[in-house]
Parts: sequence; C-alpha cells; structure tokens
Amino acid sequence: MPAVTADTLALPRIAAASLGDTERPVKQVSTGPRGFEGDGFPVVRAFAGVSMADLDPFVHMDQMGEVEYAPMEPKGTSWHPHRGFETVTYMIDGTFQHQDSHGGGGVINNGATQWMTAGAGILHIETPPEELVVSGGLFHGLQLWVNLPAKDKFAAPRYQAIEGGDAALVSSADGGALVRIIAGSIGGYAGPGSTHTPITVAHSTVQPGAQLSLPWNPDYNALVYVLSGNGLVGAEGRPVHGGQLAVFGTGDRITVRAADAQDSNRPALELFILGGQPIREPVAHYGPFVMNTKEELVQAIEDYQAGRLGVIPENALMPHTGVN
Repeated sequence: MPAVTADTLALPRIAAASLGDTERPVKQVSTGPRGFEGDGFPVVRAFAGVSMADLDPFVHMDQMGEVEYAPMEPKGTSWHPHRGFETVTYMIDGTFQHQDSHGGGGVINNGATQWMTAGAGILHIETPPEELVVSGGLFHGLQLWVNLPAKDKFAAPRYQAIEGGDAALVSSADGGALVRIIAGSIGGYAGPGSTHTPITVAHSTVQPGAQLSLPWNPDYNALVYVLSGNGLVGAEGRPVHGGQLAVFGTGDRITVRAADAQDSNRPALELFILGGQPIREPVAHYGPFVMNTKEELVQAIEDYQAGRLGVIPENALMPHTGVN
C-alpha cells in the first residue's frame, strides 16, 4: 500500500493533546459489506449501516479492491451521469483513467486524487488503462461522494487533479504515523483540495504500537475508516480492523492507536480519516443523483434522458475489452 511515503522524522509534527482538549467518544463501529460496482470490480460499502445524520455531508463511500487482477480482469465503469454532489476518487495502488463531458480528465495513480464537482450535471467514465487490463496487477482505491448544499446543486461542473506529491505531509506527535492531508486542515496544516462543502480528508499510516491523536474541528463530524490493519479507536480503545468504520461523537480531538502486532501482509494500520460541516438539508438519493427532493430526482432523470447533462465527446475514452 504505497500511496505516498515519507520519513516521518523529517516532517512537521502535529501538536500533542493538551489539558483543554475534549476527546471524542466512539458512537459506533460498523463493518462494510462487500459487493460489486461498475462492470464488476469488488468494493466494500464503507458507510452501510450508518445513519445519514452521522455521515452528513458525506453520502457514500466505496473501498475499491484491494485486489490483485490477473491479465484481462481489471474493470471500471462505462459512461454515466452525476448531478448534485462531488465525487472524490483516491488511488492507493494501481491506475485509473478519467474523462468527463466538460473536458476534465487524466490519469490517477499511486497517491493521486481526482476531485470532480458534478454540480448541475456531467457525464464521466473511470476505467483502468489498456496496459493494466492486459497485464493485470494490483488495484486499490476509494471513491467518496460529498454532498452539495441546495445553493450549489446546480454549480458549474469542475475537475481537480491532485497529484500524490501535492498532499500536505505531516507526522503524528510521536513520529509513528504519517498523515497525508488531501483536503481541509489538521493542526494548522492544509491540504490542496478545494471544496464547496467544508470538509477534511486525510490518509494515515500508523506504525505498530504508535498513536495518532488529531485536533478536529468541533463543528465537523468525524469518521475513521480502516483500510487495513488492526487498532483501537477513541479514548475507550474500541477494537477495529480492516473494512470497519468508526463514527465519533462530539469533541475536538480524535485518537487512534495501532495494535502492537499486525499481520505480516499488513505491516501497519492504514486509515482514511474524514469529517465535515453537516449541511442539515433533506437528501433525496437515487443512483447517480443526489438532490433535496424526489421532484428534483425526477427532473435529473428526465434531463439525463434528454441529453441535458452532457454529451459523450468524440473519440471518447472507452473501457478496454481486449477486442479490437
């Protein structure tokens, strides 16, 4: 699980907890069920079983893989629409190509993020490149959906390419954890992602026995998803393992500790850490559309069917099937 690596001893460190900090308790630990997305790549539904109120402003998150594909096995998605939210695709291992109907696109690989604001409407495709389909290989990533408030549902679509080297790299107070800040800020260190909805998103690697204690905006919710490894969350030390999501209560600090012993194939605890300012608006969600009302969903479907959400460009990227 390479993403972006660095010597934590040479990085700026997040300040340790002080007496005035309030530790967030753990409200819930859930286990995501496994399923398939797109043309058949395996995913873990990270938010399953968690209330929308606790997730707000997030709507959906899939852990894609981790899977070692044989030749001709890698799969992606065909062209499809979105409206009313932002998609965030974070690649940990492997390579994905993206193209959309508003001119955005590029290659996403180890540690890179594509941030697409669907807004008023967009068509896009995400698929492994031909060389990866032919050769097979390791594939692992995350896709997160971030809701937009009603005032931004019809914002102009936008695309951001955030390379792995663009993330802000910091270390935990004990030097035992690397934190890659993709968006928002932690302890005064800010990531490069530009968001409509105020959020913080980070990926952390915590070495065995090390503790990650992060100051957290008290106005934000706080979620920690375990990509792999074993650890303990919150001051109460609730056990967690790969494929589980910890939902935290109120406070201004979150703490996670890696177990002293990790699986030999998973030498560290890998975490995806996220939170944001709740929007607190009604959510109407159907397939690739996230709106405020059922009427807006119906309109989104009609607009898509009428071609008003975008047009697939000429010479568009298409999934590689191995057939010329």
